Amino acid sequence: MRMSDIQSRVARCFMNVFPDLAEGDVTRASQTSMLQWDSVAHVTLLSAIAEEFQIELDEEAVESSVSYLLIVDLVEGCLGQA
Repeated sequence: MRMSDIQSRVARCFMNVFPDLAEGDVTRASQTSMLQWDSVAHVTLLSAIAEEFQIELDEEAVESSVSYLLIVDLVEGCLGQA
């Protein structure tokens, strides 16, 4: 399955924040599956996502963005592409 532009851009943000994350594991990435996804990494990742897509994330969005798939859904919703 080919990744959409949004999915590949989110994946690139993940790989920038988590350089040890294998490209094939990005789509399964979540806070519960990755020890290195701590509060600092969470803020760094969401800041990178917000900058990449030129979107603002509210507190609720930040708190619920705990996996690659949820972040893709969030970005698609912010961009009106859900």
